[in-house]
Amino acid sequence: MDQLSRKEAYKLLSGSIVPRPIAFITSLSKEHVVNAAPFSFFNVISGHPPLIAVSIGRREGQMKDTAQHIIDRKEFVVHVSDEGMIEDINQTAATLPQEESELDRTGLHQVKSHVVSVPGIKEARIRFECQLEKHLTFQNDEGEITVDHIIGRVVCAHLDESVYDAEKGYVFTNELKPVARLAGNDYAHLGTPFVLKRPE
Repeated sequence: MDQLSRKEAYKLLSGSIVPRPIAFITSLSKEHVVNAAPFSFFNVISGHPPLIAVSIGRREGQMKDTAQHIIDRKEFVVHVSDEGMIEDINQTAATLPQEESELDRTGLHQVKSHVVSVPGIKEARIRFECQLEKHLTFQNDEGEITVDHIIGRVVCAHLDESVYDAEKGYVFTNELKPVARLAGNDYAHLGTPFVLKRPE
């Protein structure tokens, strides 16, 4: 890996570790501008306590708006990206001035959160209100910070009844229709699930 450039290493890893779920994150600036952006270096890391994590790469050494807002406000909202929202979500990946909200480029609507001050997205069928649990940074061999790793504690979950059986605690992934990130501009649908029983 030491022989690869930064771009080559990224392409190798992001093209190999697939599919990846996409966290669509809303955060709130100090000026109360809602920031929205998708991130695919994302996953759940614990059920108890309920923790999810997202890694946000820096751009030329500068922290991205999402990471900065989360660190400043210590809260954010994560939405599960699905087929119904993915076109709008993709529009929020554009680089805009801090005073502009990416949501203005979409047909998505804000909804008030129950616990945190950051609004969520009304159209999302699953969203998690999160408080910042831990912020970690990672450096390259030259000592430059290249990644902000955000661990969030889920303090409130919203699941639409069309994708969740509250009595049994089941999420209907076929109804959710999540979208996954591959490499480059490539994405993937869920595909056909299959069952494997775990050995005793």
